[in-house]
Formats: sequence, C-alpha cells, structure tokens
Amino acid sequence: MRTNTRRSRRLVAFAAIAALTTGLLAGCAEDSDDGSSNSDGGSDGSGSGKTTLSVGTFGVFGYKQAGLYDEYMKLNPDVTIKENVTTRTDVYWPKTLTRLQAGAGTDDIQAIEIGNVAEAVQTQGDKFVDLGKEVDKSQWLDWKNAQATTEDGKLIGLGTDIGPMAVCYRKDLFEKAGLETDRTKLAEQWKGDWGKYVDLGKEYMKKAPSGTKYVDSASSVYNAVLNGESERYYDDGGDVVWDKSSGVKNAWDVAMEVATSDMSAKLKQFDKPWDQAYANGTFATVACPAWMIGYIQEKSGAAGKGKWDVAAAPTAANWGGAFIGVPTASKNQKEAIKLAKWLTAPEQQAKVFAKQASFPSTPSAYSTLKPADATTAYFSDAPITQIFSDSAKTIPTQIFGVKDQPINTALTDIGILQVEQKGKSPEEGWDAATEEIKDVLGQ
Repeated sequence: MRTNTRRSRRLVAFAAIAALTTGLLAGCAEDSDDGSSNSDGGSDGSGSGKTTLSVGTFGVFGYKQAGLYDEYMKLNPDVTIKENVTTRTDVYWPKTLTRLQAGAGTDDIQAIEIGNVAEAVQTQGDKFVDLGKEVDKSQWLDWKNAQATTEDGKLIGLGTDIGPMAVCYRKDLFEKAGLETDRTKLAEQWKGDWGKYVDLGKEYMKKAPSGTKYVDSASSVYNAVLNGESERYYDDGGDVVWDKSSGVKNAWDVAMEVATSDMSAKLKQFDKPWDQAYANGTFATVACPAWMIGYIQEKSGAAGKGKWDVAAAPTAANWGGAFIGVPTASKNQKEAIKLAKWLTAPEQQAKVFAKQASFPSTPSAYSTLKPADATTAYFSDAPITQIFSDSAKTIPTQIFGVKDQPINTALTDIGILQVEQKGKSPEEGWDAATEEIKDVLGQ
C-alpha cells in the first residue's frame, strides 16, 4: 500500500506499516558512539581490486557481519569494498549533507536513516542517482519506496530494513528480582500500555540485583512510546506540531516517570558507557526494535548468551529503518549501482536477517526468514520472527518531516538528559529542548 504524499511545505507523509500478506517486516541498524572508523569489507584487507567501492554507513548495518562484502568480492574479483562507519547518525548525517552539497567527498554508496530520508528527498534529490531506473521497484514494499521517492518520481534510495518493536530483557535479573520470566506472561502484564511497563520497573527496583537498574535510559522509553504513536512532530499538512502533539506528550510523560525515578541507568544510547553496560549486565530491559538483536549480541558478548529473552512490546511500534543510495558525486557510479542492487536484493536481506534479525523491506524474502541458530540460542529460543512480525502487522501510520531527526535529538539528548542526568525538573528539560528546537527551525 502506498501512502498519501502531501506536498504542502513539501512534507512527505509515510505509512509505517500497511496490511501485509505475511505480516513480516524488518529492523534497522543504529549507531553506537560519535566516532568514525574505516573497516575493510574484505577478510584480508589487501585492497588489490581494480575498483575500490566505499560504502558509508552508520552503526551496525549487518553487511560485513553477514559476510556480504566478502561474498560480493568473490563474485566480482575486480572489486574491493571498504565500509566507512560513522557510528552516530546525528554525526553521520550532517557530515554526509555537507559532502553531498559540496559534490565531493561522498562514499560511492551512502546509507540514509528513516529520520533523515524526508530531508534527503526534499532537499538533496538531485544529488543522488535515480535508482528507480535501475531496479524492479515491485521487489520492495510500496510504502518503503514512497519514503525515498522525490516529488518528480525519482527513487534516491533502495530500502534495507525497518524496525518493528519488542522488549529485550535479562531473564536472569528478572528472576533474581522476583519477577515473571516467561515471555508470554510478561508481555500480558504490560500489554497495551507502556505505563504498565514502567510500573513493573518500580517492582523490579524493590528487589533489584545489586548494581542493576530496570531500564537503560528514559530516552529509550521515549522513543519506544513515540514510535507507536500516529502523531509525532509534523501533521499531515506539513506543519510542525511537536509542541502540541498528543503522541509527543504521551511519550514525554512516560519518559519523565522513568527519568525522575531510580529505575534508569541514565545512559545515553549508543555511547560507549551504554555498550559497556550491556557487557556488564547492569540493566534489565531495553526497548528492542528488530535491529537491536544483533547489537545486543555484539555488545553483551558470550557472557550474555541464554540470559537475554524477547517479549512482545506493550504497543506495536516501528523504530528505525534505512536505505542506501548512490550519490551523483560517486566516481564509480556503474559499479556502485550494481553493488547497491545486490546488497538490497531479497536474498541478501534474508542473510542479514539470519545474522542479526534485521527485518527485510522486500516481501519475497519473508517466506525464507530464519534467525541463525546462534541468535535463537542467544535469546533463550525466543520466537523472534513471530514476535516482530506480529508487531509489524499493527504499526500505525506515521508522518515524518524534514527536521524530524534534530527535533527528536533535542528532546532526547537535551531535554530528557537534563532531567535524567542533571537533576533538572521535567519543565526545565522541556524548556531546554524547546530552545534548541526553535534554533533548529529558525524561529
């Protein structure tokens, strides 16, 4: 189902999930810290190919982890692939914008996160190759294509994944705190209301194992709640409504209950202390879109195997999703287009899912989806495919605008952190976020 696209103030409105024949959808890679790194896609790093293709991504995209770069280079021995990772999206995207606008310095393939795709479509469309002329667009969900399509019909990115929501939890910590550990019974306890999830956190803290907290951060809870709301930062006419949005208010109120309590580890997601907390087992739950499965495995390491489990989230939500596009500034456009098509083909999306449960945006892959045995074992034999696909069936239609990402960052990284880490009141945190958002919007 293709969503309506409103052009008032050139906003693109997107359906996050429509009715799907199988109900299976996809997850998203996210970011960790604010640094950058270059990683050779090949196993030997020899750089001996005649053509070197660079792939710019954020966080753990899964292509290297699933062995896709190595596989492609074996199929195409004249190509060497190098992945350039900027782990935080709020660092990655401004840097990418600067290079796109300069017409130089871009990678041959650039990833685009869902929170930035409206800006890419509306302001950078001429800086990307029209991939709609290169592929069979029917391979992807219609609404996914719509997200990356310009007003004049140019497809600037090929869909990778989306992020239906669950809750990942440490069942060993729950047991020590005297809480329910069965995933089905646990999901029933908080079904329909993230406030019930927070209430369970209060119970956890009464008998919390020493040195542990219930949840990683209030921002995590905010994003989980907001991404299940129909109304976010923009309305369907293109107007900014973040300060009047019922969805924002609900997410903020739930997050403030966490931020002003003792249940949060007060971590900033995707920073190094957050990664270390996974390894040390210092928080018991995390809002868990599908792409988080691979992230948890990587950061928790071998010590976390069999201790993590997955339960249905209180409400259906979609957090994340991405695309890859080929900038017109690429010096290797022909080869870059070929690689982008191959990486996002249903067969390759299924391989990434098998490695880290990132749900594909290509429906023909759904009948073949199966997590790796190691992933299933890591998460206590949870029925990962079923949990995420059930979430995907009922995710509401959502609207994204040009400044979605910076508005969200202002609320989470400034507003909520002011309360959670600096002891400010919820009103002070809101005011701090408001000032930042006014600057972002030029008000």
